[in-house]
Amino acid sequence: MRCILLLLDGLGDRSHRLLNGRTPLQAAHTPNLDRIASLGMNGLFHAHLQGTSLPSELAHFLMFGYRMEEFPGRGVVEALGEGFDIRESEVALLARIFSVAEERGTLILRHEDPELDPESCRILHGAIRSFSSDGITAEFLPTRGIGGILRLRGEVSKNVTDSNPITEGRPLMAVHPLRSMESDQRAGNTARFLNDYLLWSYRTLSDHPLNGNRRKKGLPPINAVGTQRAGMPAGLPSFRDKWGLRGLLIASGAVYQGLGQVVGMDACKVSDSDDPARDLRERLEIALKAKEYDFVHVHTKVTDAAGHTGDPRVKKRVIEQLDRALEYALTEIVPDEDILFIITADHSTASSGTMIHTGESVPLVMSGKYIRRDDVGKFDEVSCAAGGLSLVRGKELMYLVLNFLDRGKLWGLMDSPDDQPFTPGSYTALRPLERKLDDGE
Repeated sequence: MRCILLLLDGLGDRSHRLLNGRTPLQAAHTPNLDRIASLGMNGLFHAHLQGTSLPSELAHFLMFGYRMEEFPGRGVVEALGEGFDIRESEVALLARIFSVAEERGTLILRHEDPELDPESCRILHGAIRSFSSDGITAEFLPTRGIGGILRLRGEVSKNVTDSNPITEGRPLMAVHPLRSMESDQRAGNTARFLNDYLLWSYRTLSDHPLNGNRRKKGLPPINAVGTQRAGMPAGLPSFRDKWGLRGLLIASGAVYQGLGQVVGMDACKVSDSDDPARDLRERLEIALKAKEYDFVHVHTKVTDAAGHTGDPRVKKRVIEQLDRALEYALTEIVPDEDILFIITADHSTASSGTMIHTGESVPLVMSGKYIRRDDVGKFDEVSCAAGGLSLVRGKELMYLVLNFLDRGKLWGLMDSPDDQPFTPGSYTALRPLERKLDDGE
């Protein structure tokens, strides 16, 4: 048996007056999702603790059964996904150029996502590409648009705070060591270096002729760098070593390609088009054909992006588009008794409020040969709560996967030196010694 896990990124939401007090998923017409719910076992899922707001990469990491403290940091995950070489001793941070205004001795973020043509991006990125001080070197590696990765080399640490306030109207923040690492010299050196780099970048970009021309045209200068989510590579047990399953991740974003590298899953990079239903069907077709893998993770970001529009009606329409693609799952995947089919989300992305992601749990359904069918007939954040799975958290999801693949180990048995949760474990066969025969025999 094998597992196909379909993850609808940011699917969960809040209730909205525009939808008569319903979530976009509750309001959407989803006959295929509802049919799958009626054939399976339902519940709610949260990758950590209910009420906690998680970014996608950390929610995935926890969903794959790893611990919060093992997470190497978004910066390094995305850097690896972009194809950059980040060594074990180096730090990678998410970085971007944007517009600030000097007010009362602080730098106030005015435009966090300014429109800038590719050539201007290239010129400004080049102006702040390299900086060195006290044995530490920074290199700004552009990715797309105003964004990039800031790679640090030297005696550096990932245990520092962010400088990007994200919210416009707030000041660019000074970088500090994390409270728990205040006595760590590398963390202190890294914080001081980053503050020097940020101020140098501000002066360099503010004085750049390109920004002089922008001011003459009445346009805001793109004159500062903001950083966040520092990370360093970390040696982790592979997904296969941890769960005994060969894993494949099917997704479009760089962060998911990087996450595949971090946890040792193969990654199949796909593209997003203006037809999310077609995109999802194609990914499900790839998953069904990938029979050499025991665990296939299928990802779509469009539900999360729809939530970020701030309009629940947009998210409702996107959910209905995706539901059409799930007719393929109903006819080709669900009937296959050798497949455990799971649908859930990594987190909630509310179409209202100021939070980037919100902390509500998300719906979860599992269908397969060994599943107990419950009485749930609709797939949404409220209906699924009445299902037989109840609330599933973080690492529990992978234990359930092993259980319903009929591969969970009885606790206490030790068929390998490591206490692995799957069976058969990484055992060594005992071989009898061959008895040498005497010449006269």
